Amino acid sequence: MSYRLHIHNIVPLGWSGVYDYRFIPSYHINTRVSCGSDRIRSQNEMEQLVDACKCSGDVVVGNPDSLQQKIAGIQLAGPAKLQIIADFDATLTKYWIDGRRGQSSHGLLQQGNPEYDAKRQKLYEYYHPLEFNPRIPLGEKAKLMEEWWGKTHALLIEGGLTYDAIKNSVASSFIAFRDGVVELFEFLEERNVPVLIFSAGLADIIEEVLRQKLHRSFKNVKIVSNRMVFDQNGHLVSFKGKTIHSLNKNEHALDMAAPVHDHLGEADLPIDESALVKKRTNVLLLGDHLGDLGMSDGLIYERRISVGFL
Repeated sequence: MSYRLHIHNIVPLGWSGVYDYRFIPSYHINTRVSCGSDRIRSQNEMEQLVDACKCSGDVVVGNPDSLQQKIAGIQLAGPAKLQIIADFDATLTKYWIDGRRGQSSHGLLQQGNPEYDAKRQKLYEYYHPLEFNPRIPLGEKAKLMEEWWGKTHALLIEGGLTYDAIKNSVASSFIAFRDGVVELFEFLEERNVPVLIFSAGLADIIEEVLRQKLHRSFKNVKIVSNRMVFDQNGHLVSFKGKTIHSLNKNEHALDMAAPVHDHLGEADLPIDESALVKKRTNVLLLGDHLGDLGMSDGLIYERRISVGFL
């Protein structure tokens, strides 16, 4: 189930204030945005909640007091205790751009082979509605997502995808970052706060989007996603590791989280000590899908604020 919440921007206003928000107390939801993780709300309840989000234009919070306590605790602990875990598609990037649906890292890719582009589109048309069908049990849905990603990756290899095609696809893509993302990354980089972009998309495309759209890199940003392997001629030959899809991020969370800390040693600590994930016990989790809640599974944290984008 993929009911989503909404916040327009994430613009850092200073360490003492992350964003301005408005509470809508008449709709109680868990601050983890876990509307479907422990119990399933009725369709009517969820429709009311989504309508409230649309009308408010700001933020819906289930427990304002709890959120304030978490913010105060994170402020008190300071940047050295904080880490950010964020989804990419429709979280860091815009869902709507000038009234049109923005492309995803999978969706923008054109292989340069119309036959295989069409085959991948047919897979999307079949599996995408299943991903958001609330009547399919999560276990069964996860198997369908594994099947979808596997078939798509196989078509990319079989169709002879090249890295040049990736660069050309990004250059002509209809994708844009949400307002405030660059400022957020700069704000966090200045304070040595690690950012883990945890995506079920394609790492090589995400990196190319960052290069072409932001025209710079960030030393504190690590991308954990499906990564391609190219031969010496620039042709895709395989994918590294296990497939990451929209519903199995929890299976990859702990072993994937460590690398982003490896090169972010505090000035007064040895790298091997400061690299430990457990030292950063405050987590800001950003996503647009209930499956994104699993991105921090396995981490031992004191406080977690989860933001879901409608």
